[in-house]
Formats: sequence, structure tokens, C-alpha cells
Amino acid sequence: MSLVFDEYGRPFIILKEQDQKTRLKGIAALKANIMAARSVAGTLRTSLGPKGMDKILVSGDGEVCVSNDGATILERMEVDNEIAKLLVELSRSQDQEIGDGTTGVVVLAGALLEQAEMLLDRGLHPRRISDGFEIACKIACDNLEVICDRVEFDASNTSELLEVARTTLSSKIVTRCLDQMAQIAVDAILAVADLERKDVNLDLIKMEGKVGGQMEDSQLVRGIVLDKDISHPGMVKEIKNAKICILTCPFEPPKPKTKHNIQIDTVEKYQSLYQQEQAYFVDMVKKIKDAGATLAICQWGFDDEANHLLMQNELPAVRWVGGVEIELLAIACGARIVPRFSELTPDKLGTAGTVREVSFGTTKDRMLFIEDCHNSKAVTIFVRGANKMIIEEIKRSIHDALCIVRNLVRDNRVVYGGGSAEISCSLAVSEAAKKKLGVDQYAMNAFADALETIPMALAENSGLSGIEALAQMKTRQIQEKNPWLGVDCKQVGTCDMKQQKVLETLHGKKQQMLLATQVVKMILKIDDVIAPSGYQ
Repeated sequence: MSLVFDEYGRPFIILKEQDQKTRLKGIAALKANIMAARSVAGTLRTSLGPKGMDKILVSGDGEVCVSNDGATILERMEVDNEIAKLLVELSRSQDQEIGDGTTGVVVLAGALLEQAEMLLDRGLHPRRISDGFEIACKIACDNLEVICDRVEFDASNTSELLEVARTTLSSKIVTRCLDQMAQIAVDAILAVADLERKDVNLDLIKMEGKVGGQMEDSQLVRGIVLDKDISHPGMVKEIKNAKICILTCPFEPPKPKTKHNIQIDTVEKYQSLYQQEQAYFVDMVKKIKDAGATLAICQWGFDDEANHLLMQNELPAVRWVGGVEIELLAIACGARIVPRFSELTPDKLGTAGTVREVSFGTTKDRMLFIEDCHNSKAVTIFVRGANKMIIEEIKRSIHDALCIVRNLVRDNRVVYGGGSAEISCSLAVSEAAKKKLGVDQYAMNAFADALETIPMALAENSGLSGIEALAQMKTRQIQEKNPWLGVDCKQVGTCDMKQQKVLETLHGKKQQMLLATQVVKMILKIDDVIAPSGYQ
């Protein structure tokens, strides 16, 4: 960019490479943006629901990921278009806030944009469409409050929590072990939940995976699982009533901080230096033994000499334990992290009922199970699977279930799935639109039509006729005044989602509608796109 003056002294700016930029304005820009967003939403449409299809994603370095989780698919898709990236952000925000419904929120946004495009063709102004969508979204959310149901649960009665976890996991790879995985998710949440305050700290739930074994071998460990082994093969592999000392200081003599060299020219000097080094090691081991520890866990490594000395003193040790694991272990065992040996005292030790090293299959892979900890609120979900890809997908599936159960602990209101809530909201918005005068009526009817995309996609993905299933459910909901009738995706024989026990959290469903509407409003506000010529 440069500033020049004409012959009268008036300044004007010359912008470089204007011939290489494309510019879309007005309706053309809106339609280009809508097309980009709809193409992303169309990719996810077939992944919606319990019968949704999986997508295989191959990264630039050849890493393969198979998933039907909306947030994961969009995260790994290489999206260049700026508007399409908004839908990636939309899915991510749904994942961070709720944990589930990441596919549905993008499909709904795509449907709203499709309806908006039809209204633009009729000559409606984008701002009037946005305002109509906003009104309709509020009516839909109010309707959800009316049709919602409450689930009652406590630490001894978790059947309702299990049903919600089963609904979330039913569209994932873990359907073969649905009951087991749902039970693991619910038990993990209840282990760390504070039911009185209705608060759940997901940081206390660690997920660890190991290739090999079957999906059925996955388990919930009431403690911590470390992907480490005991440092010396001669040390004991199982410790009962362990007293654990957690060190973040190196298990070695201090290094001089100067750059001077030490020259040793006689055997006596070497022996003196060697004995001094040995004295350091002996002193360190003695301090640990004097404190009463029966297991030392060190954030840093230590050499073979220190390892041998620990083994001789019958003090099992674990080295190279990561910082996050150290903190979680300290919480679980009730230990204090010790930054230097001089501060080591008996009251800083943690306790655990059992510490055992477990080996897997014919490989040399070993892991450390630290169970029956002082503070049982820290737990680990230990996942097994045929390969790394399956393990990662199981972890993502369980994470979704954990988030949904956590949301239910915070707010125990639910709506029923199978598209029943969307059909009910669509009918409520259509009814409200009849009483509305002016242009907003068209936008509200368009919002109602967009909501019907979800049950239609569920029916199509289950091999049913989408329009026929949707028309049948709408008719029955109006005639029977039952807002819990949805699409029978699993061919159970009943369309009542309460009987099928297909539940979704009210908070998650409201968030879906609010987020989708906000993103659509943002896209409809853009009427001018100035970009390099590569923009399509």
C-alpha cells in the first residue's frame, strides 16, 4: 500500500495486487458463504444418530482416524474456507460446553442456512431473517422447558444416569459393550462428584489405553494407572499398604554450575570423588527410608548406580513420571510433592492400599496400578482395544458419556431423543408463526422446517423413508398430544422415546439450538468478501 498525490495535491491510496483479489458483494457473497457452510454440514449429516456412518480421515503424515464424532471429524478435516471454519468452531464450542451433540448442532446450522437461502431468493432482507430466527429460537427453547422431564438419582440409584450414558454411547464404536461402558462412565462420575454441591471435576478422571486385549477388558480403576514400570527388575512388584514419597528433585549428586573442568590425575583423587558421590546417593536413600516411605516416585530419572543402591535397600522406585500424573497421584494418595530431599518428612508421604506392576500379553509392556488410595476421588478408566485407532475412538466415546452424565448431575432435566424434541419445537414454532404478522412469520416457519431436518436425517440414516417417518410422527404428536414420540431408529416397535429410554440433557439440546442460531446470524450478516483469488 502506498500514498500518492495527484496534480492538485489531493492524496489517494494505491493498493497493491488488486487485480489478484476477488470480491463478492451482496447476495452473491451471502450465497457463496451459505454454500461453503452447507457443504460442511452435508458431510456430517450421514453421521447423525445411532445408525450413523463413520468417516475415515487420513492426515498428511498418513495417520488414520475413524470416527463419527462431529467435533473430531471437523477438527481433522483440512478446511480452508473461512465460513466453513466457523462451523468447525461451532462444533468445538458444543464439544467443550456440553461434550455431546457436536454432529447435530452442525446439521441444524446447515439446515437453517438452507432455509435462509430460500428466503433470500424470495427477496427477504438478511437482517429480517436473522431476527425471525432469533424469535423462533426463543420459542423453541421455551417449549423445551415445557416438555422436559426430571430424572431422580442418587449414589445408590443410578439407573437413569445409565440410560443417558447408553443413549450417548449408542452411536459410537462401543455399542458392542454398551452396558459395560455406560456403567464405567457413571461409576467414574459418581466417584469424583460432589452431589451436594452438584459439582464434578473431570480433571480427576484419567484415561489410559493399552493396545491389545478386547474392548470388554476395559475397566475402571479406583486409583491411578501409570504407563511406567518399577525401575529395577530385582525390586518387589507388589506393595501392600504402600507409603508413597513423590519427588520432583533429581536423584543424583548436584552438578557444579560453573563451566570449569575437574582434572583427576591420581587414583586417590578419583576414589575420593567416587566416595563423595556414593555418600550423596546413600544420604538420599537414607532420608527416604527414614521418612518411612516404601515406594519412591521420581519426576526425573536416575542412573544405574542409584537404581542398584535403591534395590539393595529394598526401596522400589519409579522414574520419569510426568508432571500431570505427579499432581494427580499427589491428590489421589494425599501426598505432598517434595521439591528437595531436605524437606522430606513422614507427614508428606501418601498412602495406597495396593501398588502392583501388571504385564500385558507376550510383550514387555508393563503398567503400574496404584489402587485403594487415601482419596478415592481420583480414578482411571483403563481402555483396551485391538489397535491405537480403536483405543482413541473408545476414549472419545467415553469422554462424551462422561460429559453428559456430568451435565445431568449439574441439572437433572432431560428431553427425549429420536427427534421427538425437534418435532415438538417445530410444531410450537409453526403455531406461534400463525399469530405473527409481517416478514418474521416467514423466517419462523423456515426455522420450524429446519428443525425437522434432524428427525428426517435420523430416519434416513436408519434406512427408513425420511419424509414418511417425519409426517407420521408429526401427525401422531398433534393427535395424541404426546411430545415424546420420535423416530424408531432401532426398530424396537414403539415410537415413544420415554419407553425406549432415549434421553438427552435439556441443557445440551438448548445449547444446540442457541449456538446454531448464533452462527447462522453471524454468517447472514456478512455481505462483502474480499479475499485472494483462491477464495471459492
